[in-house]
Amino acid sequence: MTPTETGTRPRVAGEREKEILEATLEVLDQVGYDLLTMDAVAARAKASKATLYRRWKGKPELVVAAILALKGGEPVVPDTGTLRGDLLAAYCGIGGLNDPLAKSVLTAVVTAMGRDPEFAEVYRRDFIAPKVATSYAIYERARDRGEVHPDVDLTILAPSLAGIVLHRAFLLGEAVTAELVGRVLDEVILPAAKHGPLPPGPDPTV
Repeated sequence: MTPTETGTRPRVAGEREKEILEATLEVLDQVGYDLLTMDAVAARAKASKATLYRRWKGKPELVVAAILALKGGEPVVPDTGTLRGDLLAAYCGIGGLNDPLAKSVLTAVVTAMGRDPEFAEVYRRDFIAPKVATSYAIYERARDRGEVHPDVDLTILAPSLAGIVLHRAFLLGEAVTAELVGRVLDEVILPAAKHGPLPPGPDPTV
């Protein structure tokens, strides 16, 4: 029987869990996902590998749990009363890209998703999906308040802020600050949300 087939996995509680997850992030930051092993995390956390497997099914689940902890746990839908305030709260909170560790971890994650389908599946299920649900909830509540045009396609608009910010952080090398996020909101996201899609233009083939 392998460690992942041991049945129930009791929760590693409190400070011990926190220590293991912090050790996971340290190893991920130093060597990346490909070279991270359960043995290395166990050694860094001064725990047995069996302890890790009793709590987490394998490396993908452990790494995603550590990333969730870095980001402050399960996402919470902010409620500031405005779309701008909610998006600022969602994107500028704990573990934002202005944190060097968070940026290093995200770099490792992007690389791992392209190389490891199992990790990509777990990361999309346990990390991305709740984030997407939170984003949709923010925009749908703003639509109910009249801040979002009824014809806006949220599948296009909702991911746009993250896409722009990540582009500026990773490709342009800019620091991610609340001021930068606010500018993107004011100049791109909020106008698009308020005014909705443009009417179709003339067919250039005619």
